[in-house]
Amino acid sequence: MKKVSTDASRQAAIEVLSRLREADHEAYFAGGAVRDELMGVRPKDFDITTSATPSEVTALFERCVEVGAQFGVILVVHRGFEIEVATFRTESGYADGRRPDQVQWASAREDVLRRDFTINGLLGDPLCEDAAEALIDFVGGAADIKAGLIRAIGKAKERFAEDQLRLLRAIRFAARLDFRIEALTWEALLARADTITGVSAERTRAEIQ
Repeated sequence: MKKVSTDASRQAAIEVLSRLREADHEAYFAGGAVRDELMGVRPKDFDITTSATPSEVTALFERCVEVGAQFGVILVVHRGFEIEVATFRTESGYADGRRPDQVQWASAREDVLRRDFTINGLLGDPLCEDAAEALIDFVGGAADIKAGLIRAIGKAKERFAEDQLRLLRAIRFAARLDFRIEALTWEALLARADTITGVSAERTRAEIQ
């Protein structure tokens, strides 16, 4: 992939999002890009979450990579950028402490509730001119950013059991952003700390790069 400005990658992502909207699908920016823009930081990339299923996504775009279609994730290659497009979903059963055993398509709110931390649970509408209305916050992520808190969405013990890498991710975000880890989230992290050894070296390396 070519390296050009964030503005160019953002515009490419907006074009992908707009195409999804034109086909009558819900679509929003999700996760890190929304968090970073809210904090005044330039995002490294832009992910999209949508009501479109993987097959509907691949039907709309010429260049797609089915990196995780069974989990609802497609990479759309547009203007030289790889833009992750993920279907709204719920997940259940994590026998390997990493991947869900079952995935079901869901609503935008349900999709947010299965994510890791509130600061990563924000959705954004880049086509909305009203900044307040453009931010969709089901989990209090904006307030936690303002307060400087890392807080698990829902029950922290469940979030960490679903994916053990989240233990390291919580620490990384706290250190990188100079945030505090919320008390119940910290308690759950300590209770499951020994399970971090089940995370592969490859995933650990990718997380801290």
